Amino acid sequence: MTQKNRIADTTVIGGGTAGAAVAGRLAAQANQSVLLVEAGHDYGLVSAGQWPTDLLDARVVADHERHDWGYTSAARTGQLNHPLQRAKVIGGCSAHNGCICLRGSRADYDGWEAAGNHGWATDELLPFFHKAEIALCVRTFAPTEITPFHAACLEAMIQAGLPLGTDLNDLDEDVGVGTSPVNIVDGIRWNTAMAYLDPVRDRGCLTVLGDTIVDKINLTQGRGTSVDIIGPSGGATVDTNRIIVCAGAYGSPAVLLRSGIGPAYDLRCLGIATVFDLPGVGHNLHDHPVVNLRYSSAELFSAMEAFVLKGHVPFTEQSIAKARSTDGTELYDLHIYPFTSVGPTDDRRWACTIPVANMTPLSRGSLSLSSSEPTAPPIIDTAYLTDADDEDISVLMNGMELAREIAQNQPLAGLIGDELPSSAQCVNSEDVRRSGLHYYHPVGTCKMGPSSDPQAVVDELGKVHGAANIYVADASVIPTIPRANTNLPTLVIAERIVECLR
Repeated sequence: MTQKNRIADTTVIGGGTAGAAVAGRLAAQANQSVLLVEAGHDYGLVSAGQWPTDLLDARVVADHERHDWGYTSAARTGQLNHPLQRAKVIGGCSAHNGCICLRGSRADYDGWEAAGNHGWATDELLPFFHKAEIALCVRTFAPTEITPFHAACLEAMIQAGLPLGTDLNDLDEDVGVGTSPVNIVDGIRWNTAMAYLDPVRDRGCLTVLGDTIVDKINLTQGRGTSVDIIGPSGGATVDTNRIIVCAGAYGSPAVLLRSGIGPAYDLRCLGIATVFDLPGVGHNLHDHPVVNLRYSSAELFSAMEAFVLKGHVPFTEQSIAKARSTDGTELYDLHIYPFTSVGPTDDRRWACTIPVANMTPLSRGSLSLSSSEPTAPPIIDTAYLTDADDEDISVLMNGMELAREIAQNQPLAGLIGDELPSSAQCVNSEDVRRSGLHYYHPVGTCKMGPSSDPQAVVDELGKVHGAANIYVADASVIPTIPRANTNLPTLVIAERIVECLR
């Protein structure tokens, strides 16, 4: 059943990390109507008390199964068919992640500028970093909040030759260890729905449609005129003057492809009429590939339980090392970020994982449609560790060697014990290729770049090449992934593009 048309000045597709920020900033202008369409549930004002506890609790990563798209990897490399978790809820991944807010390196954003994306150099982005950090209430952990596990990790990292950093968000500090800045307010994971939507929900300019998926954008003479949506009451069409796609690195290219924007041959095979032949849609997919080292011991249990009994909050993620592989330049190309987890109450035990992430991957994958149906899952080929010279694997293997050295340093070694067989058997390049996972940071599938770049999908303002009024403003536009968890950089993208639109 098709409902009567809605009308909006601006329609924002996706209410995740970027989409909530874009919609909130536009609605704050109070001179236009903004419709935000989110496939996941909208829990409304945080003050209304409807948000689930696991999404609020900043101590641990939230339950993925309850608010997840169910994506899986179709790549021949990495752990076969492993889940690619993406939050299906208002606020997106900012509502269920580890709350880490890192900027990356100056070289990252200066590299975007050098590739022809004017206005994206580090110094020009600094005001947007500040705006985003204020909105998310970014702070550092107090010394009393640091768990005995993470304190031991920091000491072990320093013993391995890594310097204690002054600020992990110093864009010019390219090697160092410390506790990460986080978006945590009074123990709550302060997501972008709370930060950007709550202040404008009662102003009359913003409408949020939760539990509603977007089928496609309808175009006339190169201009987006309406959006087809499917909600709890059935299908509807939204007439709109401007469309901003913020459905993420997997969702945004899928929406464009269903709308006829993408590689003409692929669209033709799916029976979709080509509106704009843009070969880059769905390509340039990359993430920080990860290998996990695992440990568990009674001493870790005792230390963490004692910390809890003293009334402290046991945050599972705190310490991070920015490290450089032996083949690297003066910049860091590794993250080592230990975290703890606790089993259920009937089998309560603390375990430790030390992930090693390659922050400068060369391998590139792709996303394609399995069907023109909006509910059909896309085909996601992450293509981890497939670069021709295996440089990505070399970086990871060097990082694993460093992580194992860290794990043998005291006092950490006394807490976590020996490496478990499940990861200790990962010793050569083929083991690494089979074991690779993601760092929850997919980017690049709607690459930003000049029209002369055959893989570029949007220009430096986020406007789709060839379209008059269709924009993309999320992690999918990232041309080359920064050396950071992408929560904060994605928000900076949203802040800068919406500022240009205003």
